[in-house]
Amino acid sequence: MKLEKVLIPTKVATPGMSVREIFTECSRVNAPALPFCTKTGRIRGRITLKNILKMSCLPEYMVETAHILGDQLSSTDDLEAKVRQLLDNPVDPYSQEPGLTINSDASALKALAIMEQNDTSYIFVVDEGEYRGIVTIQGLARTLAALDQQQ
Repeated sequence: MKLEKVLIPTKVATPGMSVREIFTECSRVNAPALPFCTKTGRIRGRITLKNILKMSCLPEYMVETAHILGDQLSSTDDLEAKVRQLLDNPVDPYSQEPGLTINSDASALKALAIMEQNDTSYIFVVDEGEYRGIVTIQGLARTLAALDQQQ
């Protein structure tokens, strides 16, 4: 199976874009990340939902003590309040190194192997320097689950 069958076209993150726009696009396409591109379209990084939330909402002490945290936390640790303050901020500070990429002519099996090798659930599809979309484990599973229905 070629990646074109499981490719999910997405918008890209660009400098000045808001966190709200990233949350909205990632939710729309059910993707954990978007490539962070220059105004000319060159990928220079990636924006992940996990990194935004980790950097802005999750104190390090909570990560270190997650296994002993109770189910009831004080209202000062309210995730919703922190996110409300974050939504209109620019996404630029959350950019990480560029994500993994693969050509759309590659097989889905190769993409799966690369994702497993790198312990990630997504890979960006890029042809001749142009971003085409994202392939996710969830998208691959959705396509495979529908195989019998396509006959």
